[in-house]
Amino acid sequence: MHTRLLALAACALVASVALAVVSAQTPAPKKKLIAHRGASAYAPEHSADAYKLAIAQGADFVEQDLAVTKDGVLVSIHDLTLERTTDVEEVFPTRFVEEKAGGSAIRRWYVNDFTLAELKRLDAGSFFDKKFAGTRILTFQEAIDLVKGKAGLYPELKDPEFYRQRGVDPVKLFAGIVKKNRLDADPKTPLVLQSFDDATLRAAAIDLPTVPRVFLVSPQDAGRIDTPEKLKAMAAWATGIGPNKAILEKTPDIVAWAHAANLTVTPWTFRASQPGKYASAQEEMKHFLFTTRQRRRR
Repeated sequence: MHTRLLALAACALVASVALAVVSAQTPAPKKKLIAHRGASAYAPEHSADAYKLAIAQGADFVEQDLAVTKDGVLVSIHDLTLERTTDVEEVFPTRFVEEKAGGSAIRRWYVNDFTLAELKRLDAGSFFDKKFAGTRILTFQEAIDLVKGKAGLYPELKDPEFYRQRGVDPVKLFAGIVKKNRLDADPKTPLVLQSFDDATLRAAAIDLPTVPRVFLVSPQDAGRIDTPEKLKAMAAWATGIGPNKAILEKTPDIVAWAHAANLTVTPWTFRASQPGKYASAQEEMKHFLFTTRQRRRR
């Protein structure tokens, strides 16, 4: 049986997520690149330009963060709200929700409060660079059309609890579009679903049993994977874990425990622009791979 370490990193060349696969039966790791929000250091995140450039730079997978519009369409955008990456405040100045935070009132423009037609009116490129003015938000279908047959897809269903509270089922929407495009059985377009929400992955295990499912783990939730027994139980509904790299730095045995449960391991995130004790994202990934190999040999 192959054991694998999947390492997420923003690389210097692609500014993407790298997926490094370590096999127990091969002396050297096989590495794959997952472009984090596309080539997001060179073009607006989740834009057609970012996705196309990631593929041109050799990415094996392109990652999409998926939100849901008011009329039930999956779109590629990282945040629940629109104000960080679009000109929504100018186009729809009165369509905000006012929330209290730290004693102050904050205005939010939620993706789910706008139809797809309304979102298509927004400029999703100028926030990055004025030369990308006029860039439009992509639907997941448009992302599939750009990537299919050229690279794999590595989507994350964002903030599922927020949508559940609004009566929206992102898993059903996701399963429908996956089946429509036959992505659950397309060898030329591998697909991996990721989520911080176990209920999302449990539902996907029923609706899309052949699609790999990675459970993302933040440092505050490290207790979810701190024993071999917990990882064995997790294998009933997930095919891999995606721990923050700080978790593995503290408890590197998690890799061996996960592999024993037949789970992949995908630490995140390694960024070329991220300062630290390593000279580059590549050096940091080498450290993780070397540490993992050394522990497997003990």
